[in-house]
Amino acid sequence: MKIFRRVIKYLRPYKFHISLSVMFSIMFALFNGLTIYLMVPLLNTLFLNPAQNPDSAALKDENKVIVVQNADKPAAADNSKIIPKENSTSTVNNEESKPWYSKLGDSIKKSFDNFVLSGSIQSQLLKICLLLFFAFFLKNFSGFLQAYFLAHAEQGVIRDLRNEVYDHLHKLPMSFFKNEKTGNLISRVTNDVYVVQTSIAAVFLNLVREPLTIIGCLTLAVILSWKLTVMSFIIVPISVAIISWLGLKIRKQSSVLQQKMSEITTTLHETFTGVKIVKAFGMEKYETDKFHKQTQSFFKINLRMTRIRNIASPTTEVLTIIIAAFMLYYGGVLVLVDHTLGAAEFIVFFAAISQMMNPIKELSGVNNRIQESAAAAIRVFEILDTEPNIKDSSDSVAKSGFDGSIKFNDICFQYSDGIEPVLENISFEVKKGQIIAFVGSSGSGKTTLIDLIPRFFDPTAGFISIDNLDIKKIKIADLRKLMGIVTQETVLFNDTVRYNIAYGLGDYAFEKIVEASKAANAHDFIMELPNGYDTIIGEKGTKVSGGQRQRISIARALLKNPPIMIFDEATSALDNESEVLVQEAIERLMHDRTTFVIAHRLSTIRNADRILVLDKGKIVQDGKHEELLTDENGIYSKLYELQFRL
Repeated sequence: MKIFRRVIKYLRPYKFHISLSVMFSIMFALFNGLTIYLMVPLLNTLFLNPAQNPDSAALKDENKVIVVQNADKPAAADNSKIIPKENSTSTVNNEESKPWYSKLGDSIKKSFDNFVLSGSIQSQLLKICLLLFFAFFLKNFSGFLQAYFLAHAEQGVIRDLRNEVYDHLHKLPMSFFKNEKTGNLISRVTNDVYVVQTSIAAVFLNLVREPLTIIGCLTLAVILSWKLTVMSFIIVPISVAIISWLGLKIRKQSSVLQQKMSEITTTLHETFTGVKIVKAFGMEKYETDKFHKQTQSFFKINLRMTRIRNIASPTTEVLTIIIAAFMLYYGGVLVLVDHTLGAAEFIVFFAAISQMMNPIKELSGVNNRIQESAAAAIRVFEILDTEPNIKDSSDSVAKSGFDGSIKFNDICFQYSDGIEPVLENISFEVKKGQIIAFVGSSGSGKTTLIDLIPRFFDPTAGFISIDNLDIKKIKIADLRKLMGIVTQETVLFNDTVRYNIAYGLGDYAFEKIVEASKAANAHDFIMELPNGYDTIIGEKGTKVSGGQRQRISIARALLKNPPIMIFDEATSALDNESEVLVQEAIERLMHDRTTFVIAHRLSTIRNADRILVLDKGKIVQDGKHEELLTDENGIYSKLYELQFRL
């Protein structure tokens, strides 16, 4: 219930639309009750009118006597019967003893009868038909407006919730995404948020309109015969108990179902993004078998949940038949034996109870839908409840430039407790304009170290400062504006070349984009593309080569013109020709900038001002290229020899 109340909070901005929806729900229920009630005068007019019954007539005397006579006999015949009505004093006392609401109901009924049942039979019939038409029209028009205003609120909540989840994901640190599957996150933002929508519809469509319809029909039924109404609802508590039990089963299965859907989404994402590797290794059969197992598991759970969900409807219908059987028998006794209920009233009573059955069936499924959406909402709120551990502090300050140096002070880092530290006691200083390179075997901590600079992660011990200011005291947005990053795996978007180069910079001058592209050795190949700078380069830039993607990425960094540059093995995956072009672009980008370089190819860092060699998270060598080569037993010398010997 706590989760459900949390979902409902998202409706606050739509109070006006919800209010209108509730108002039209009330109108729908009122007009629905009116359409049923109008059947009483219609049936009486059609089938119980004296003009249409030649066998008997009933006339009401002003002196409170009922004269009943055979229409085939003369008025003075002996078989005329005068049945005295109840004592007038007793009648008055009975009237006075009635509660106010009963008197009000009698007054409304009397006024209604005086209006509808006055005039000729034809006139009465015309008035009843017109009232029926307007009642049905207003009922359906109210239903349409109720659904429309509810849909506005419902879709608005889904939009707001999906936007909030997406916005919150951008606030979470890199560590969160390392521990989550991409497909699972996509499933939560799309599928799970959509499932939450059903709870809103269930509450304001079924828990507002349907109960009002039930109340209206029930009120009419009680007015017509309270005894018959009581008999009809003896079985309701049993029905509620069965439906609640089914709802709990649905919630449990729904949670498992959402998890299975996220697994399918993850498999799809991994397969589509890695399709080249799948084909290269001939793993199509393995991947299809894996996918089939997941869809089969999803099928079984979905089928089980559908079976449980669909039990509710036939169960309710069986209970309805039992109620109907009691009604028919007991109502027949009241009409045919006790004569305490008129035939027209019984028919209308039966219609009123029948009108209640569909809302009751709808309500039987409400709990199921709420339980399903609650399971999905839990998965959605798990994201929203994840607090970003990397965020602006309350005393963070703005910083627009970099003037002095960057210092690493006894930096230690580990991804989680109980895991071996990735970095231990790292300390060094980089002055403005220097080029510093990091070398080491895979897993030595190079990438983790430079990921600390833009605060993709925070060190578990120690701190990093820029111009003697702890970077945790700098606003994250300002800190990252100081930096440009070019990685081995270039991230481009399925948009134009122009958009990708000016990414994050808004509507940038085209001349500046071309200038940056020329500096990155990218302009020539861009102009050879079908639409030049307006060419769509596909998801992750798949329509251009690796070297071309890298040069577009460098052009993007050049256009941003940051004072600090970070290169994470930017040339390691390129062929020789592309490497030369990219390296030229990188050297231009390094000019007059403080640069951090992770180098796989040692030839690219010969001119670095300083090279740090890492091993098992520690700095084991520090110096320039020539200095490090003099230590023949050092790691750098061995790596250099191994690389160039190959």
